[in-house]
Amino acid sequence: MTSDVSALSGTGVAGSATIHANLTAPGLYAHALRRDEGRLSADGAFMAVTGQHTGRSVQDKFVVDDPEVHDAIWWGKVNRPLPVDKYKAFSAKVRTWLGEQPELFTQDLYAGADPAHRIKVRLVTTNAWHALFARNMFIRPAREELASFKPDYTILHAPEYEADPAVDGCRTSTLIALSFAARTICIAGTSYAGEIKKSIFTVMNWILPDRGVLPMHCSANLGKDGDTALFFGLSGTGKTTLSSDPERQLIGDDEHGWSETGVFNFEGGCYAKVIKLSQEAEPQIWNASHRFGAVLENVVGDDYGSLDLDDNGLTENTRACYPIEFIPNTVQGGQAGKPKNVVMLTADAFGVLPPIAKLTAAQAMYHFLSGYTARVAGTEKGLGKEPQATFSTCFGAPFLPRHPEVYGKMLAERIAKDGAEVWLVNTGWTGGAYGTGKRMSIQHTRALLRAALDGSLAKVEFETDPFFGLSIPKAVPGVPSDVLNPRNSWADKAAYDKQAKQLVSLFEQNFESFAGGVSDEVKAAAIRAAA
Repeated sequence: MTSDVSALSGTGVAGSATIHANLTAPGLYAHALRRDEGRLSADGAFMAVTGQHTGRSVQDKFVVDDPEVHDAIWWGKVNRPLPVDKYKAFSAKVRTWLGEQPELFTQDLYAGADPAHRIKVRLVTTNAWHALFARNMFIRPAREELASFKPDYTILHAPEYEADPAVDGCRTSTLIALSFAARTICIAGTSYAGEIKKSIFTVMNWILPDRGVLPMHCSANLGKDGDTALFFGLSGTGKTTLSSDPERQLIGDDEHGWSETGVFNFEGGCYAKVIKLSQEAEPQIWNASHRFGAVLENVVGDDYGSLDLDDNGLTENTRACYPIEFIPNTVQGGQAGKPKNVVMLTADAFGVLPPIAKLTAAQAMYHFLSGYTARVAGTEKGLGKEPQATFSTCFGAPFLPRHPEVYGKMLAERIAKDGAEVWLVNTGWTGGAYGTGKRMSIQHTRALLRAALDGSLAKVEFETDPFFGLSIPKAVPGVPSDVLNPRNSWADKAAYDKQAKQLVSLFEQNFESFAGGVSDEVKAAAIRAAA
């Protein structure tokens, strides 16, 4: 603990607060429990409840409309502009408020495992458990590096401070304001810790393209032969589960960069969704979530701290945050070589897409820009009985400050230059849509992925589906042939054809906004509807 003003250097925060700087997990636990910020699970994990905000406040995120970045920002629903004068006034109030608090917790951390492309981040927060979350999620510098630490970006985290929409130019009392010019993120009015993590991901998505590095919302792992694989996918598609393969080393579960030399993790931890987490199906994540040092967000437990991972009483979006070393068999240093395989995951609740398909370069860019999955009532609150198609460009639209085509073109260039194979994998439904069919077998998915990653799948015979033009393997050991072609798994073939045409139409409608920024080859990949 220190009250040295250097712990707040560069943040603009000043006051008489007691400053707890760069405490390790045991110290942060002690303060969090003393301050009644949460409680312990029976296994020693720290349990926190975030109140009304149990997920990201997407509509309350704003990018400061600084003149020097205005022309490069993808303005719209993702990046809402906040006038510079509004930001300056708001950030000054946040700094003053933080300085008036009796205690502050700071953490100095890295984002980016590759020293050539990392940034230094300083978090200032009012809560010990939020400091522990950040310490788990980002990369922890060696102690000797802290003495000369000067942040590139600062997070001013004021979860209890409420913005004033009438004065601050925002929508509600919650405001996440990111200024690339000031290199500062102000987070107010929400205790959901994911805002800390994703604000820095947005920063990396801004910085790295100018360095020739593709930032990606994906997990990554490494095979025994040194082959790197990437896994893109939205929440619920199995990105974390499938990359945590005991037969492969985990590089990271969520955010990576693809440079001239290879792949590197942005983070030093994992942030896994744990609703209905099974010890049998996902032992690595289960074990990591049941130990000292993990942070459990909105997970339900009894009076003795025994967890009920099936209980969604607080939210479907229950989370566990833990250092990546809690997962056995990880890649030390968070770096690996150039990807040999790129996997795009979807959980198609319409039961149309095959369990695996090989993509051409044009199809890869098309599906990357589409970023498709489907949500169902069983996994998301507020949804009706029918599946709902969801498109999140580049599998991470909320975190893209630049136009999607920037990232799409970089992906296409990287795939072409490094010779990676690209696969589309459906972890959703087969034999019918949600409510009629059944969820794809995790065993089948793992068998198909292993065949793709070891190179054997590329050598089998493929057939082309008439709706999306996808190349589907005709036979794979360990997987029933009627599962490989989704049409064959439906009892009612006419119903499948109708459903497939409807999904193609949804894809085409979504892709219209990108039509002006892609090649004719990619446009052609988008037009596959059967007559």
